[in-house]
Amino acid sequence: MALTAEVKDELARYQVTRTSCRKAEVSAMLRFSGGLHIISGRVVIEAELDGDAVAARLRRAIADLYGHQSELIVVKAGGLRKNDRFVVRVVRDGESLARQTGLLDGRGRPVRGLAPEVVSSGADEAEAVWRGAFLAHGSLTEPGRSMALEITCPGPESALALVGAARRLGVQAKSREVRGIDRVVVRDGEAIGEMLRRMGATATRQTWEDRRARREVRGTANRLANFDDANLRRSARAAVAAGARVERAFEILGDEVPDHLREAGELRLAHKQASLEELGRLAEPQLSKDAVAGRIRRLLSTADKRALELGIPDTEAGLSADLLDL
Repeated sequence: MALTAEVKDELARYQVTRTSCRKAEVSAMLRFSGGLHIISGRVVIEAELDGDAVAARLRRAIADLYGHQSELIVVKAGGLRKNDRFVVRVVRDGESLARQTGLLDGRGRPVRGLAPEVVSSGADEAEAVWRGAFLAHGSLTEPGRSMALEITCPGPESALALVGAARRLGVQAKSREVRGIDRVVVRDGEAIGEMLRRMGATATRQTWEDRRARREVRGTANRLANFDDANLRRSARAAVAAGARVERAFEILGDEVPDHLREAGELRLAHKQASLEELGRLAEPQLSKDAVAGRIRRLLSTADKRALELGIPDTEAGLSADLLDL
């Protein structure tokens, strides 16, 4: 997940000056990091993040925008946790912050999706929502067949809100449920690049695009190489099959083979792996590829007719099934 870490590191340093965008980002970060908790009847904000720079960005925004102080708790790696986790907690002013960021509505009820003012905002705020959601619970995989930019969501309502925000940015995202967990996924390569740009991860986007381009070039080269290799194998097998049929034709016809057909057949037997064009260059005088093919074809058809008259196996009698398919 090296790309994910690169994106989050870059986004954590991305400068945002517009207040509405900073508020939309904080609202999304708290929503997608599981920020709202009720402990002993008190509303507590706890946002669990996977980077100290991301946690510092959230704490700074909470203090600047809402005037609330927060504490940082570091949960050390261990057991199933491979990396340290950073928990931003607001206890004293938790309920006030929850109302201000849209986690609670005016009646103190939890909001399942995003705050209405965030959902109905413009494109800049939609970018901030995606940036906050990615910082909280996003991932980016390497370019390839299964490439994806993905956000894990706390519920279907927040997933639909995130899809709507992507739509306002002209990016197609889909929500899906996998093993009881709601996710929003962007899979198209162009769309992933555009979303990285809109969120503010321009440097990582360039890295991702470069890797994607190299992979596509490598994939094209491999496909062409496989195609050429398959054609060579097919041509070689066809030459072997033709040689076996020519040999049988000589057995059937004996001394009745016309000289020009015999010459083409003997070239085929002497150079079983050669192409028709190569056989033409070996003939005396030289022949075109079509002329060689025509003479061998007439030799085989003559022998097959003679075999039918005599009631004996024709030129294809000794070929294996895979050679008969050529």
